Amino acid sequence: MQFSRRSLLRAAAVAPALSFPGIVRAQSQTTLRFIPVIDLAFVDPIYSTAQVSRNHGFMVYDTLYGINSALEVSPQMVSGHVVSNDGKQWDLTLRDGLFWHDGERVLARDCVASIRRWASRDGFGGELMAATEELSAPDDRTIRFRLRRPFPLLPQALGKAAVHAAFMMPERFASQDPLKPITEVIGSGPFRFIADERVPGVRNAYARFERYQPRQDGKPDWTAGPKVVHYDRVVWTTTPDPGTAVAALQTGEQDWQETTPHDLLPVLKQSDEVETRVLDPRGYACMLRVNHLQPPFDDPAIRRALLGAIDQADFMTAVAGGDPAYQLSPIGYFAPGTPMANDVGLSVFRGPRDMAKVKADLAAAGYKGGKVVLLSPSNSAAQKPLGQIAADMLRRAGMNVDHQALDFAVVLQRQLKKDPIDKGGWSAAVGNWQGIDWLNPAGNTNLRGEGKVAGWYSSEKMSGLRGQWLAASSLEEQQRICREIQALAFEEIPYFPIGLYKQPTAYRKSITGILDGTAVFWNVRPS
Repeated sequence: MQFSRRSLLRAAAVAPALSFPGIVRAQSQTTLRFIPVIDLAFVDPIYSTAQVSRNHGFMVYDTLYGINSALEVSPQMVSGHVVSNDGKQWDLTLRDGLFWHDGERVLARDCVASIRRWASRDGFGGELMAATEELSAPDDRTIRFRLRRPFPLLPQALGKAAVHAAFMMPERFASQDPLKPITEVIGSGPFRFIADERVPGVRNAYARFERYQPRQDGKPDWTAGPKVVHYDRVVWTTTPDPGTAVAALQTGEQDWQETTPHDLLPVLKQSDEVETRVLDPRGYACMLRVNHLQPPFDDPAIRRALLGAIDQADFMTAVAGGDPAYQLSPIGYFAPGTPMANDVGLSVFRGPRDMAKVKADLAAAGYKGGKVVLLSPSNSAAQKPLGQIAADMLRRAGMNVDHQALDFAVVLQRQLKKDPIDKGGWSAAVGNWQGIDWLNPAGNTNLRGEGKVAGWYSSEKMSGLRGQWLAASSLEEQQRICREIQALAFEEIPYFPIGLYKQPTAYRKSITGILDGTAVFWNVRPS
């Protein structure tokens, strides 16, 4: 595979330009041509947990607060806020000049509906609403939270860049069922989605929203500060084969590849026209999710027995290669290098794996050879090898594995099913999340413990500890509670952490201004 990719790259240097859709080649010099990590299957970033939907969301929608690469939160759609009544009332004021892409003004009642829809899908949002007595819009520019108890992390919840981010939508969309995807895209962000140019699996196009007014204060840093757009258009071209994508970058047919395979980095680093770098040093945390409703993983003893089979380094080498600069293991339930990360329980991942012992432990726990349906996305460069390693690991542990490699969108939808496997259900699935998704117990939705997230993990103990963390008055207290949370997680196994890798991006040196964090498209300009 590696040889064929690089042969293609060598050929690209002397071959004519690859045949991409004519509409892309016909764009003006103010078109930024981008290769997303995977196809944009869902344009509703509240329904979808996919990072590609989140990145799309930041183009077309906006958030009340933004976050910079140091994880500091600041006003974005709001001009500011006033806190009163001993921290139990927050009045957020929308800034002037906010319009939806259909020309209507952004009103506070739109934002109230958007917050409610977002909070029904997001763990941090759910905590905020649990602390809220009343959420209202007393006038067109004021969003009011009347709280049951103080919630000092309110801006952090509304300004998070992790999945799900609190994107604002018109009320007529935000009032719709969050478990059914919205297909019409009307936001107030710096770009408009051009629906009639969408070709599923191939292309998505965006145009600069001329009525968007960037903030006048601060500096551009991730989703915080002024969002100044320098391109008339941005075209996303889905390119499943990484070698083809890299060749298009080298020949100048494409400007920016979101995620570059680690094995192709040496080739790109030799190019005088291409720059590579890691946008977010917090990396991508990976997981093996298990279904807590269906056998065999409804039994915590079986989940614990499987811990001995997991070699995080195997998973990360499959994704990121052997360079230790791009992978980290073992990891726990919080992103390494962030304040809540700790080493509780990590010893279970150290040392050689003893599969004979794992088989015996699984048998002792009650596993009797029942089928395990493992899902993995066949069109994800990172998650596909995670699925292959997971299938091999489960088989070597003596489990009866039915590995189903499916389209990414199908995997996302399938994981929402609670049915038994003989009725289209599932047992386990691989996934990757940005490190920012695992910063703390409020943001890490998979640790929520309320049975509302795919995997259906439910735990009164975990919910109680999360509540204690939210009420903690100091960093030291938060960190102590997170050690307890991780200890409980290794006892109950909401999911298996399987390592962290750092993902390079690559872009032509003819563009500048790419911000740290994730792929955002303001501040980017021709050099």
